[in-house]
Amino acid sequence: MVHYEKLSPPTTGEKIKFNNGLPIVPANPIIPYIRGDGTGVDIWPATQKVIDQAIEKAYGIDRKIEWFKIYAGDEACDLYGTYQYLPKDTIEAIREYGVAIKGPLTTPIGGGIRSLNVALRQKFDLYSCVRPCRYYQGTPSPHKHPENLDVIVYRENTEDIYIGIEWESNDPIGIKLIEHLNNDVIPASPSLKNRIIPQGSGIGIKPVSKDGSQRHIRRAIQHALKLNGNKRHVTLVHKGNIMKFTEGSFRDWGYELATNEFRNECITERESWILSNLEQNPRLSIENNAKLIDPGYESLTKEKKDIICNEVQLVINNIHKTHGNNKWKKMVLVDDRIADSIFQQIQTRPQEYSILATLNLNGDYISDAAAAIVGGLGMAPGANIGDRAAIFEATHGTAPKHAGLDRINPGSVILSGVMMLEYIGWQEAADLITKGLSQSIYDKQVTYDLARLMEPPQSPLSCSEFANAVIERF
Repeated sequence: MVHYEKLSPPTTGEKIKFNNGLPIVPANPIIPYIRGDGTGVDIWPATQKVIDQAIEKAYGIDRKIEWFKIYAGDEACDLYGTYQYLPKDTIEAIREYGVAIKGPLTTPIGGGIRSLNVALRQKFDLYSCVRPCRYYQGTPSPHKHPENLDVIVYRENTEDIYIGIEWESNDPIGIKLIEHLNNDVIPASPSLKNRIIPQGSGIGIKPVSKDGSQRHIRRAIQHALKLNGNKRHVTLVHKGNIMKFTEGSFRDWGYELATNEFRNECITERESWILSNLEQNPRLSIENNAKLIDPGYESLTKEKKDIICNEVQLVINNIHKTHGNNKWKKMVLVDDRIADSIFQQIQTRPQEYSILATLNLNGDYISDAAAAIVGGLGMAPGANIGDRAAIFEATHGTAPKHAGLDRINPGSVILSGVMMLEYIGWQEAADLITKGLSQSIYDKQVTYDLARLMEPPQSPLSCSEFANAVIERF
């Protein structure tokens, strides 16, 4: 039994348990929530009302969430004392009950915690940040056809440069590390010949591990398996053409996972080309198939031609029977794209993508860029998921100047609630909220941030009125 300093858990309800990384959910789960700082005072009550009403409409009295208020950010400091941004009570409550939802949190002032969001992800090993970016008809967007973008960004949370292992330019440890690299490590490596790290540099470490990459990509593939049609598609996004042993390895480990652990459910892009060529022409030779999958084939050396021909032969030998004759078209397609290219392609060819599996830094950029296409962070939900906990969250900031005015858009937290309901398997309630929110926007019943951008501008609803509008449209 957990002892809390200042919290009182609900006296009714049951804990969510986990088995092999999946939640086992009772009919009355206890779910902790963090109201959030700034506009959290407005958007959380609106969100809770929408979630509760959807559950009641979908299931009557058979299911219900028992909410458990916990504290983080400025609100925690008010209760627990100065600089207690993330009290022990909060950590223990999330560990005890497994699934939580939160509003936006302030960035702490002073030392200690750089980011509360990052701290929560690291404490609970929430290695996958999941950010759906889809368009709701009627949402103002700077793009002509935002409805063509419907992607889910899977951003790795615990590795890459964002892990925070770095030193300032005047840090004695950083200076010593640079000296070691310049004097001992770089001269001993032929591939780094004549390179040097300038004195006075800040320095950071970018760790990318096989285990960390594959557990993250595994979740992305498992998600794709639940989708239909051409949405069963995972793209490994990386900068492996430059960072070959970190981002390049992320790509390679992703393909390894897909073609081993998910061999019966996955097809790689190059494998699909080979099988498709053979289906169009069953008499196609190995060499002619190789020419089709590699347009520069004729200019290659004999050694490189042999490598491609061997690749074609292995694919036909190993998976033609199980994946051929168009069976591969119902499987999860796994491909990869360079990160800078994907920024272009989600704007110019958005229909071609579904799930984007990325490392930490790239995922941060891409998820915000994709959200901008479909209407901005005000409508962008997020989840951070691990094997023994999951936290669903607003993706925008606290906007303190709007706090308490009942005017902010609660869409980000409401849609994060949709993700939470889907995660615990309450799909009927999740679908009601999605329907209500989508119809409310279509009817131009929206908060000021969307209303002012519509053509012509609309009279805005308050935050609480928007929640009611969503509920009315279940």
